[in-house]
Amino acid sequence: MRHGKSSQTPGCRTNCGPMSEILADTTEDAFLGGRLRLRQPGSGHRSGHDAMLLAAAIAARPGDRVVEFGAGVGAAGLALARRTGAIELKLVEIDPRLACLARDNAAANDIAADVVVLDVTAPAEAFVSAGLGPDCADVVLMNPPFNDAARHRVSPDVARASAHVAEAETLERWIHASRRLLKSGGVLTLIWRADGLSEVLAALGRGFGSLAILPVHADAAKPAMRVLVRAVKGGRAPTRILTSLLLNDESGLPNKEVAKMLAGDAVLPLASP
Repeated sequence: MRHGKSSQTPGCRTNCGPMSEILADTTEDAFLGGRLRLRQPGSGHRSGHDAMLLAAAIAARPGDRVVEFGAGVGAAGLALARRTGAIELKLVEIDPRLACLARDNAAANDIAADVVVLDVTAPAEAFVSAGLGPDCADVVLMNPPFNDAARHRVSPDVARASAHVAEAETLERWIHASRRLLKSGGVLTLIWRADGLSEVLAALGRGFGSLAILPVHADAAKPAMRVLVRAVKGGRAPTRILTSLLLNDESGLPNKEVAKMLAGDAVLPLASP
């Protein structure tokens, strides 16, 4: 049996408060067809389809060191670990309460995970202190805040706003941090809003290549709403745009392949090395 653990980074244990306060106003939700159960806040930012899409887009092998930025309650990283088995998982989250929920979600699901309370935009020295030195990771995954405050109404809920609203340099800073952590040939996978694809490509232009892009549509009649992007540190292969993923079929019902993926029975083409 493998148990979740918490790092000793200041914040995770010392700033969370009593567990009764952490669990107040939370729900327990089933993912991967019930194979993963996660405790998360009842309001504010909540994990859902985006996290499961991200997890299903990643190729990781047993023994890989995998780092999730902005992990929240750990949904994407823990879903990946449930699918792939014995990876060395590190969950990075700025909010101490969410980090504590991630730690306990890992333990409750018997998944080994080291949880670090850390701002992804912090200096390199802070990462080193948290055990995340340069060239240490095989895989980085991220679902950064991606709404533009100038174009979207900002939620009065501070936690929800910080999880969804990006500053001008958010994406570039997150990708810069991932480039520092990844080994040569390591893989970054991220999910972003589709109309911001040019921002993703610009940020990846420094140090990444061999891009694979998967547009995600609600249905065939609507423009893509998300893009999943896989990039290789130092990669030199041409960029590929994959066949779009439709969440719903022509009749408006959930796509059967997507339903299998959400149940943990299938992966996305990006998960193929």
